[in-house]
Amino acid sequence: MQSFYGKIGIIGAGRMGEAIIRGLLAAGMRPDLILVFDNDASRQAYIRDEYQVRFTKDSDSLAKDVEIIILATKPQVIEGVLEEIAPAVKRKKPLVISVAAGIKLSLLEHYLGAGSRLVRVMPNTPALIGEGVSVYIAGPCLEKGDAGMVKAILAAFGRVVEVDKEEHLDAVTGLSGSGPAYVFMMIEALADGGVKMGLPRQMALALAAQTVVGAGKMVIETGKHPGELKDMVASPGGTTIAGMSVLEEGGFRGLLIKAVEAGSKRSAELAGAVKKVPSRGGKKK
Repeated sequence: MQSFYGKIGIIGAGRMGEAIIRGLLAAGMRPDLILVFDNDASRQAYIRDEYQVRFTKDSDSLAKDVEIIILATKPQVIEGVLEEIAPAVKRKKPLVISVAAGIKLSLLEHYLGAGSRLVRVMPNTPALIGEGVSVYIAGPCLEKGDAGMVKAILAAFGRVVEVDKEEHLDAVTGLSGSGPAYVFMMIEALADGGVKMGLPRQMALALAAQTVVGAGKMVIETGKHPGELKDMVASPGGTTIAGMSVLEEGGFRGLLIKAVEAGSKRSAELAGAVKKVPSRGGKKK
């Protein structure tokens, strides 16, 4: 990966920032070519000790010293970060990849300048184990080779999907961005059901988790519709159809649809909560 570009800078060393660092290293990136900035001293110490990457004193120093910047901060603080790195970005024109939820390309361009090489990404937490899915949209000013580099970086921690409409990313946030939490809840509930019926806790949890893994792989690898796979399990008058009847009575599918809808709307609200206020002297009014 370092044969294409020199250094990659990551601003924000939370869970997603760590997932990116881990993926880059697993893909062959040298630790000394990864620069990181995070305000949390304890987090800095952990990431430095765990991955041997370099930390900078602030985000401005990082932006001055890298060819690719990955914004892995919370959306509530990204405006301050963008103001700090804007002078260096406008001067150097690095590739900027944002994984901040709900932050639109227009906001990035507002702070970083027209003509900036921008990409907006919605990843998810299974990236921590290399099994994430990252959906991205490219800004209009990418240079030759940028798209390939973006895909290579994102592929380091999971599957990669490109969309051509930015509004799709709100729906992606509600589905694959928030979806792991819904699946974790389902695994926990399935395990609780097993415990209720007499299984040891650890056995029930292992069975529930592997059941979800196996079912997901069947959808991906067979290419069959989930409804068809469901019917393969639900034999007439059997145990599965009895359980499915209970789920239908409780509105299981409808609740999941509403959860995705709620997450999508919240993503749009987060974007709306960030104001594009012109600044004077590099500071907000």
